[in-house]
Amino acid sequence: MKVEIRADGLHIAGYVNIPGRESRPVITPRGKVIEVIEQRAFQRAIEKADNIDLKLDHERVIASTSGGTLAAYEDAVGLRAEAIVSDAEVVKGAKEGKLKGWSFDMRKVKDDVEQRADKLPLRRIREFDMSEITLAMNKQPVYSSMSIELRADDSEEVEQRAETVEVIVKDMTEPPKENIDYSKYENTIKNLKGDK
Repeated sequence: MKVEIRADGLHIAGYVNIPGRESRPVITPRGKVIEVIEQRAFQRAIEKADNIDLKLDHERVIASTSGGTLAAYEDAVGLRAEAIVSDAEVVKGAKEGKLKGWSFDMRKVKDDVEQRADKLPLRRIREFDMSEITLAMNKQPVYSSMSIELRADDSEEVEQRAETVEVIVKDMTEPPKENIDYSKYENTIKNLKGDK
C-alpha cells in the first residue's frame, strides 16, 4: 500500500487481494479450508454494487465509490483500491505509521469445495457480493473471520478477509530534505564582495 500525504488529504493506493492465489487456512461456513478467489470475481462484485464504501476498521465510512473518493477495480494483478481520504484521524494515523492493511467483505458467496487427500479442502470462490473495503488502522487485520449480520429479521452471513501489507508513507506537504553543499558558491560570493 502506498500512501501520500497531500494538502487535500491522504492518497492511498494498493492491492487489497490477489485472485488465483491460495490463502492461508481460513474458517468459513464450510469449515476450515484453503481459499482461492477466481479471476474476475472481484470485477463482477464491483459491477453488481451500487456503491462500495471504504471504512476505517469495518466501522465508519471514510470514502466511497458513489462519493467519487474511492475507485475499486480488478486489473491483471488483483483487486486494486485508490482513495482520497480527508478524515483527520486517518491522516494522523498515517503520519504516525499506524496503517496496517486492507480487508473486504463477501456476501452471498457462490463456491465449490474440493476435498483433497492429506490437505485442507480447497474452496474456489466464483462469485459474491461486496459492499466494503476496509482500511485497518486501530485493529489488527485478521486474515479470516466470519460474522452474522442481522438485517430486518433476517440473518445474513458476512465473511471478511484481511491481510497485513507493507505500508509506504510519503509526506508531500513537507519540502524535501536535501543536503546540498553551497559552500563553494558562498565562498565565490564572498570573494566577489571582497570579504575575507
